[in-house]
Amino acid sequence: MFNIPPAEWQARCDLAALYRLVAYYRMTDLIDTHITLRVPGSGQHFLINRYGVPFEHMRASDLVLIDFEGNPVPGPFGVQRVNTAGFVIHSAIHATRADMHCVIHTHTAAGMAVAAQRDGLLPLTQHALKFYGHLAYHTYEGIALSLDERERLVADLGPHKAMILRNHGLLAGGASVAEAFHEIYFLERACQAQVQAMAGAAALVQPSEAVCRHTAEQFRDDEAAGIIDLAWEAALSLIEPQRAQWCA
Repeated sequence: MFNIPPAEWQARCDLAALYRLVAYYRMTDLIDTHITLRVPGSGQHFLINRYGVPFEHMRASDLVLIDFEGNPVPGPFGVQRVNTAGFVIHSAIHATRADMHCVIHTHTAAGMAVAAQRDGLLPLTQHALKFYGHLAYHTYEGIALSLDERERLVADLGPHKAMILRNHGLLAGGASVAEAFHEIYFLERACQAQVQAMAGAAALVQPSEAVCRHTAEQFRDDEAAGIIDLAWEAALSLIEPQRAQWCA
């Protein structure tokens, strides 16, 4: 398709579908925020959205192949603009985390609300316990336009796959689009539940530390059992009628 290697075209289709699923679950912010995917076998290149395309309309051909310095790779779709902040955040992770092939960044109301709370994500729900001991935090430094911030962001992320960007939003990733989607979905739902629980103005119950750690490990076991891929296929079925559009 369009004289693009098959592996890259499949990556484009998968990423376009992920953009549309993020829109389906209302995790968009007009034309801002971004999702990236490292192209198999490309080494120093990853795909990011063409700036200005609503996530609901994202197509494989709307994705831009760029290197870790933000330079677009010549291709059949001409010159396409990308979000500089998206490049800065995502290039830092792709360049240093070989296990993070796909990275999602969002600015949802619930995500920003928890990002503004001093104690961050609390162990209030089963969804939140997925991240117990597995969640990083990065202090806000302004709009992510400075390349200097990349080192600090990566250092704060450490070995984790999910991070709260304080006063900003959420970030999650994984070895595949399926895993990245699973991470952001659970993190977003955990934030939504926390905001609603705290709005009730009632005393909140938190499980013991032993239960929190046990539940976090149970999530690791479920993921190893293939639950992530099952969830991804189930989510894709919700937008299946759009397949011809996103893979174009």
